[in-house]
Amino acid sequence: MALPTLTPEQRSAALEKAAVARARRADLKRDLKSGKITVSEVLGKAKDDEVIGKLRVSALLSSLPGIGAAKSKQIMEEVGISESRRVAGLGQHQRAELIKRFS
Repeated sequence: MALPTLTPEQRSAALEKAAVARARRADLKRDLKSGKITVSEVLGKAKDDEVIGKLRVSALLSSLPGIGAAKSKQIMEEVGISESRRVAGLGQHQRAELIKRFS
């Protein structure tokens, strides 16, 4: 399937939208690292906020203080979350388990 041909204006708008999304995700990760926002708050916003919803769970966990890639992977395996799962795609029990672990 070929990608659609975009006009220069459409391409510019798409690039700007992507840049804004990356900046918001970076801010979210920074706030998680500093403790300004909690995992439960992020999970609560994921259904309504497309940018947060598209964040990978592994990136969310790795943004927490003291948790790196290996620990993030271990937690996801214990909870039963696929490596490719995004925050908006978490099930009710997976959300509850993450909130319990990080509250």
